[in-house]
Amino acid sequence: MWNKLQNERESAGSYQNQWRPAIIFTLLVFMLASVFFSRMLLSVSMIVFISFSFTHLKIKTQISSFVRSPLLWSMSLLFFVPLLSGLWSANQKEWLDIIKIKAPLFLMPLAFAAPFGFSKKQWPLLAWIFIVFVTGATLWSMGHYILDFKQINENYLRSQLLVTPLENDHVRFSWMLAVSVLVTVWLWLEKKNESNRNNRLLLILLVWQIIFLHILAARTGLICFYAMAFIAGFGFILRKRKIKQAIPFLFLLIILPVIAYLVIPTFQNRVKYFLYDLPYFSKGHYSPSMNDAVRVISLKAGWGVLNEHPFSGVGFGDLSDETKNWYAAYQPQMQEADKILPSSEWLIYGDGFGWPGMILLGVVMFIPFFIRLKKDRLLWILLNTSVLFSILFDISLEIQFGVFLYSFTVLWWWKQDVE
Repeated sequence: MWNKLQNERESAGSYQNQWRPAIIFTLLVFMLASVFFSRMLLSVSMIVFISFSFTHLKIKTQISSFVRSPLLWSMSLLFFVPLLSGLWSANQKEWLDIIKIKAPLFLMPLAFAAPFGFSKKQWPLLAWIFIVFVTGATLWSMGHYILDFKQINENYLRSQLLVTPLENDHVRFSWMLAVSVLVTVWLWLEKKNESNRNNRLLLILLVWQIIFLHILAARTGLICFYAMAFIAGFGFILRKRKIKQAIPFLFLLIILPVIAYLVIPTFQNRVKYFLYDLPYFSKGHYSPSMNDAVRVISLKAGWGVLNEHPFSGVGFGDLSDETKNWYAAYQPQMQEADKILPSSEWLIYGDGFGWPGMILLGVVMFIPFFIRLKKDRLLWILLNTSVLFSILFDISLEIQFGVFLYSFTVLWWWKQDVE
């Protein structure tokens, strides 16, 4: 009887090993696709993926893998800190909404701790799918640009950017595009010794993505791209002593913005608007039409709230209310629409949980730099460098798209190395 039960269990496990990886792969693709089409579909696909990650017989191994991986459990702290702050958040409704948004920061690492059993071809295939989705999205945006070329160029002088997917979320889309550049480089390095059409296609896609980053001219994506590129260039000098190859590369990076300014109207107008706005935000003067000045004032608001509640913060549920109270006290002339949350994830965690929250966010963000992957360590560092820059003056972890893209890309890169 025992032998029969054992054979049935082994047979079920063998069958599961055949279909389970295919379903998980499909769910990963579906999550990626959902980003471009629907928030609801993204939520549903994440729930299905997380639930399905537990459909195996090694639950203890999955939990153990989660606990033993600094990357996984540290990422989950970005959820548990806001969760704990609910104890002193007066606005429980706002707190609950924030917890719903941040739940994937715990659940996604837990799901990625599960054994996937992917083949060596599936991870590159997922990378190709990611690149195709992002490139398709750039072509969609480019279509809008071509149809209304003159007006859109003029809009850039008023800080109104080209329409993008992700419900016109320029910040998250531009970061996603910068990550796609990195993924394209990874695929090309994997196949660079092979002379085939895929290599040429990857180079074409790489060049196009970099060009579109400058056409879109969203600062988050551009800053992340140049930060990764310069670190890569200096990495070649310091680690591989390839000075002859690195110097021309670094020189190209320096002149690339100049070339973009001369030949790309949107980039040129974006720079002109920045220079026009510079006197306002450099002095922190408020003007309803000056986005950068509003962001600088929001940082002052965040710093003010942190100084008033340095040890425990105000609680994530009261972040919005306390920030508006600061505006009312120190910037009473501000329009309601401009009373935004502090434009830095560091200040968000500082205001919500005090200095301990800000320090903990720093620890979580720097832990990946100390995780040694089996291969592509430099690319892993570049990916996490882009994460650091993306949250420096932005609040991606307070938005569904930002939470998903951060957790998915970092965990995906980590998982394909440990599998």
